[in-house]
Amino acid sequence: MDDAVASLTEREGWRAEGYAARVHYRGADDRYSVEYYAPSDCLLYWKVKGDGETAVPVGRDSVPDPLRKRVRADLDAADVDPAVERRHV
Repeated sequence: MDDAVASLTEREGWRAEGYAARVHYRGADDRYSVEYYAPSDCLLYWKVKGDGETAVPVGRDSVPDPLRKRVRADLDAADVDPAVERRHV
């Protein structure tokens, strides 16, 4: 397991899946899955549909600011450059 992935799993809600770390977030009306991929040092947001099984990738601009702020704080606490959250894939 990559060091960045291991560090993220110490944060609330994050879990490791091989070379990636994932966390789920439920807002007032929406659910998201956030994935950090260590080999490419990138982060993707997925919006989870109502069935809880289907997810589609979404652009950062459509993700609520509180979630983005939390993700940047988690990255920073795990010694991952929080600027990764702002990079376009």
